[in-house]
Amino acid sequence: MAVLLLAACGGETKQGRRERTVPVTAVAVVSEDVPVVLSAVGNVEPLASVEIKSRVGGIIDKQLVENGQDVNKGDLLFQIDSRSFDLAVMEAQARLDRDRAHLTKAREDLRRYSKLRDLNVVAQEQYDNTFAEATSLENTIRLNEAALERARLDRDYARITAPISGRVGIVQVNVGNVIKANDDRTLCVINQIRPINIGFSLPERYLSEIMQRKAAGPLSVSVTPSGADRKAVKGELTAVDNEVDTATGTIRLLAAYPNDDSLFWPGQFARVELTLRTLRDAMLLPTGAVLQGMEGAYVYVVVPAGDGSGAGTVEPRDVVASHIVGERTVIESGLKPGELVVLDGQVGLSPGAKVSVKNGQGKGGKGQGQAGEGQ
Repeated sequence: MAVLLLAACGGETKQGRRERTVPVTAVAVVSEDVPVVLSAVGNVEPLASVEIKSRVGGIIDKQLVENGQDVNKGDLLFQIDSRSFDLAVMEAQARLDRDRAHLTKAREDLRRYSKLRDLNVVAQEQYDNTFAEATSLENTIRLNEAALERARLDRDYARITAPISGRVGIVQVNVGNVIKANDDRTLCVINQIRPINIGFSLPERYLSEIMQRKAAGPLSVSVTPSGADRKAVKGELTAVDNEVDTATGTIRLLAAYPNDDSLFWPGQFARVELTLRTLRDAMLLPTGAVLQGMEGAYVYVVVPAGDGSGAGTVEPRDVVASHIVGERTVIESGLKPGELVVLDGQVGLSPGAKVSVKNGQGKGGKGQGQAGEGQ
């Protein structure tokens, strides 16, 4: 009797487990057009950056630039005391004038000796010496002309001007400092920040599609500067690097922004989003409904009982998930629009388990989204 009673109790327990209904929350698979957005963290870079150094030595006589000043190409930044350079120009000019006078006399002598040689009045050797002297003076004059230009160039170098338009950083050298010619000492740095570049990297598998889109026309990017209260602005993809980084498997890209509002600063971080294409009629599910198993992603699909009570059974379904859409996931295959998928309560489920949907037939998330993928 004890054995029969124990067997009967065991059967009731097994039947009770078989008939147990698990309360779950379910959502319906929805279909929407979703743009595919590639996301990355970018770094703001100046369009050009120049370290200002002196090509000649001397004492700084004037400083016409201040910290953080905007300058235009050709603006005078520093003036080195030019008196020694003025003297060098005068000296080179004097040597040139002297040798030109000597050359004039040598050419007159050569013209006279040429006539006398034709008359056999002077020896050939005397004519040759006069010709050599005139030729030597011509070469000396060319050297003097080069020396004069060199002196003038050094005098011009004493005026240190801005090679590009941009913003000056912290000025490192002030009036009264003595600097050397071709010294490694940097006087200041000019960064061109209008427009400005944002560099970022994306996985190499998108390279061919990016190049196709770029060849078809301008490719816009959305850039959000660092800061909680900052809003995204539109830039344009301007460059794709000529090689893939083998260490990271990424390709480097550059986007440009006019930066007339000084929104971006060199060295700043920014969030970059590149819209690659639009997925038409993409199936979407809340990311929490997609589970990961030994063989990949899967979901629990609710099979309604058909009596309108919200009860039914569940069956596991393998799916192929691709992009992330905010808090939702794009399902490439394995589901159909309108099917119910368990969102909450999967822990107590098994194939064929009975469930009761607490929220009725829910929706697959709120609002529109963008399919995004980072690095």
